[in-house]
Amino acid sequence: MTRDEAWALVCEWIHNDNLRKHVLAVEAAMRAYAGKFGGDADEWGAVGLLHDLDYERHPSQDAGHPFVGVEELRRRGVPAYWTRAILSHADYSGVPRTSPMEHSLYAVDELVGLITATALVRPGRSLAEVDVPAVRRKMKDKAFARGVNREDVVRGADEVGVPLEEHIGTVIAALQRIAPHLGL
Repeated sequence: MTRDEAWALVCEWIHNDNLRKHVLAVEAAMRAYAGKFGGDADEWGAVGLLHDLDYERHPSQDAGHPFVGVEELRRRGVPAYWTRAILSHADYSGVPRTSPMEHSLYAVDELVGLITATALVRPGRSLAEVDVPAVRRKMKDKAFARGVNREDVVRGADEVGVPLEEHIGTVIAALQRIAPHLGL
């Protein structure tokens, strides 16, 4: 599946603008980690785009996320290691993370939300105003971006084998490169 095909599928399944921005952010972060781990940036990016394909229609484990989306992707013939990575990003799926792609998807998913939320409260509502210390401060504020699981952010950095500050910096830089597409 090409990037254009993946984006068309996202647009078919996801109509919420914020969810589309989320998957674009995860795509950018996955491309950055592909570079770090010697992966194919197009493939890693596509997995990032597709990881929440079913989330708008099936927003919880009980509703079928990410299982429904994975079944659609299998039907469309995407590689098994893509669907495995997507399944592994949900701890409850029972699919353990074993590959760098799987660890990276898990590592960036929650973090892009925290970074986006941090940008939205900056005076200029811009990713250009976000740095690692700002994200670390917001991470400590439990009332800020309550939906972001801080333990997952820390565990994600551990899983990709980089210090938390470096991980945050990598993802900030990736999002800054696509800031206009995120409206930030």
